Amino acid sequence: MSIQRHCFILLSAILLIPGMTLATGSSYNYISPADLESRIKTNQPTNLIDIQVEDEFSQHHIKGAIPTYAYPVKNDADRSKLDTVIEQVNANSDPVVIVCPRGGGGAKRTYDYLLEQSIPAERLLILEKGQSGWVNRSLLESK
Repeated sequence: MSIQRHCFILLSAILLIPGMTLATGSSYNYISPADLESRIKTNQPTNLIDIQVEDEFSQHHIKGAIPTYAYPVKNDADRSKLDTVIEQVNANSDPVVIVCPRGGGGAKRTYDYLLEQSIPAERLLILEKGQSGWVNRSLLESK
């Protein structure tokens, strides 16, 4: 095989692989704990949707969080728990921050479900690292 052919194959791979990554990459919006803390401290309107199970929510949650107890959001029964906040979220145009135990699969499934309920992606945010990544104790409450 000629050097030109090798270069062509290598160049093609370099150009195509990032495109494939983008096509299959995550399309979720995230908010850092520091940015959410700033929003809370400056009283910026935010729909703070907490999906932790009831025991975890009772132990600790961010002030102002709306409990749904929907975690892990894997079936219709879990998703129906999110229906309780849909009307409230649709009543305003404020950002919707999803708080999950660790900001992983449950948060993504919640995000996807809220999208299916016609809540625009521009409004949806997942708290990075979820409740476990929240370090500001002064903004925590227990039930």
